[in-house]
Amino acid sequence: MGMSPTNRSSRAKALTALSVLALAGAAFAATPAQANQPGSELAGPSHPYRHGVITAKGAPAGSTAGKRTSNLKYGGGVDGIGVTTGAQKVYLVFEGSQWGTQGTDANGYTTLSGDPMGIAVRAQQLFKGLGTNGETWSGVMTQYCEGIAGGATSCPSTAAHVAYPTGGALAGVWVDESAAAPNQATGNQLANEAIKAAGHFGNTTAAANRDVQYVILSPTGTHPDGFNTSTGQFCAWHDWNGDTTLSGGAASSPYGDVAFTNDPYVTDMGTSCGENYVNAGSAGTLDGVTMVYGHEYAETVTDQNPAGGWTDSTGQENADKCAWKGTGGVGGAQNVTFATGSFAMQGTWANDYNGGAGGCEISHPIVP
Repeated sequence: MGMSPTNRSSRAKALTALSVLALAGAAFAATPAQANQPGSELAGPSHPYRHGVITAKGAPAGSTAGKRTSNLKYGGGVDGIGVTTGAQKVYLVFEGSQWGTQGTDANGYTTLSGDPMGIAVRAQQLFKGLGTNGETWSGVMTQYCEGIAGGATSCPSTAAHVAYPTGGALAGVWVDESAAAPNQATGNQLANEAIKAAGHFGNTTAAANRDVQYVILSPTGTHPDGFNTSTGQFCAWHDWNGDTTLSGGAASSPYGDVAFTNDPYVTDMGTSCGENYVNAGSAGTLDGVTMVYGHEYAETVTDQNPAGGWTDSTGQENADKCAWKGTGGVGGAQNVTFATGSFAMQGTWANDYNGGAGGCEISHPIVP
């Protein structure tokens, strides 16, 4: 759920799952206080809050080995939902008047005057590019399924698998300028923004939201759920509206279950959230943006209503187990080319890798 090394496993069980995509290659030690901060997914067995990516500096030195030794297990579903089985629809919601004046670039992407780093366009390129150019980064997720026994570690061919995002996953963009974004939005407020977006886009039934995720993007200088503060050592996280452990409590939805992501202004955290993790210089300024946003997307489609989907015995989700693993090779972070450009992406966990022992992969054949 958030881009951090520790993945929130079953948050309803014990606040053990915020998947904060922590930079795996960094060997920084977190203090005991940091290791238990809400909203920070750390790279050890403790995953105290929402499923999210923790910062590279939030990952305790030497704490990554254990999370890469056990496979993911199916959680049995929450409200009958385990994974995203239909065509993925990602709606980008830029919350707050701070995003500034809207425009459109030559490629039809929404631009915003209050977006100094160009995160808005990069996010649109990323989600529009998924499932194009024959990319197989998304193929890793297609091995996971739902409708099977809880605790299972593999899927029969007859089960409903995670769908491949053929032709792109971007379904819509909305700049909600109705009010300023909160300086420190709670999880409940973010969930309610996602519910508001569902209404805006006309997704007013449970069926309409079944394969949807709402990405709530906050403007630079804000601290959603404690992002970029001493109490929020994370880069992003994902969840669903009914999670009672959300800060501020669960949010009531008239439109069925709503999956959403808290995607802060990642570049406000610099290298702690992936800047230049793969590429040097200006080419790598937005590395962390695509790695973190991709991390949360991958976890949402495999664990849509956490933790009814796929997590390991410590609550790690598929992207958590491979966060900040370094660069290159079979499962390290590297550039992946979509029809919309080249993007720094991290690998995700594959149960079927290495003869079923499992491991991180950046590419995988698409499972029908």
